[in-house]
Amino acid sequence: MAGPAATAHRAGQPLAVQGHQQAGGHEPGGEVVPAAELDLVGADVRGHLVLVAQGDPDRAGMPQGSELVVPRVAAPPPEGAQPNKVGEAEIRPAAYSQIELLHEKDFAEYTDQERAQARRIIMHLAQHMPLREARRTRATRRRGVRPDLQATVRASLRYGGEPLDRRWRAHVQGPRKLVLVCDVSGSMAPYARMLLQYLHAAVATHRRVEAFVFGTRLTRITHELGIRDPDRALNRASAAVVDWSGGTRIGDAISTLNRVHGRRLGRGSVIVVLSDGWDRGEPALLASEMARLRRSAHRTIWLNPLKAAPDYEPLARGMAAALPHTDHFMAGNSLRSLAELAQLLEGGLE
Repeated sequence: MAGPAATAHRAGQPLAVQGHQQAGGHEPGGEVVPAAELDLVGADVRGHLVLVAQGDPDRAGMPQGSELVVPRVAAPPPEGAQPNKVGEAEIRPAAYSQIELLHEKDFAEYTDQERAQARRIIMHLAQHMPLREARRTRATRRRGVRPDLQATVRASLRYGGEPLDRRWRAHVQGPRKLVLVCDVSGSMAPYARMLLQYLHAAVATHRRVEAFVFGTRLTRITHELGIRDPDRALNRASAAVVDWSGGTRIGDAISTLNRVHGRRLGRGSVIVVLSDGWDRGEPALLASEMARLRRSAHRTIWLNPLKAAPDYEPLARGMAAALPHTDHFMAGNSLRSLAELAQLLEGGLE
């Protein structure tokens, strides 16, 4: 339906049907019928729509939209005409939004604009922290770790001193220390920038987070990343690192982490290493230091951007030496991989 007819029909305005008696001062031969009651299907009926001339003084009193006149009985369709058929709708896959594309896209292929867009998502992912049972307890309705004697005695006063309603206490869930160790050597240059954004988001939003980077040596950057402004924080961290985009000695870095910062890490921490495993040092040193780190940590997690490839195998000397002492081996090349890390940290480590 096109032109004024379509406008009147869509607006729900009445149409005049030809062949009825005059009523209410309307044009003879027309009766006002709501457009919703008309079933105008196909070009055969629409072809008989008659447009009444605009400005006719005899039709000045007709309701708005009644200038469209439709025959009372539709004429038969022309010879050879086919009824209108609605073809099958073309099924198209739902278009991915830009955020969904960012989740799947490799960090190495990000543009500067996409890095800025991903910053808010990374801030959200960094909110997820590993938890542990604290020494402090709280009252609970379910059976807990120990009975709450004081609450049970108070509740027994309702029953004449009989302890019929026993109360319990359970441990409170508190944050577990998280240690992030990121490789900033030359082979990790395409990924280091985005991974450092994750380090900053974790340090800036939580107190129990330690951040380190390494190339040929280990550098602690927790203080540099402790400010809210991500650009300033990353600039400060870059200035503090002297071996940026250089060689890689993972064994020496883990050795420094164990011996120099062992007390700061404490026991029961979750250690996350973000590296591709390419190492110029001795594999035996890396294996021994990873074994020592695992004994003091609650869990050790290794994120390798190369693992996202379907045909990846940990054949590099460093990765092969560290893998036996790693509890979880995951990809680290996209927002989806960071989301999987966040899910693991929050509920999959026990």
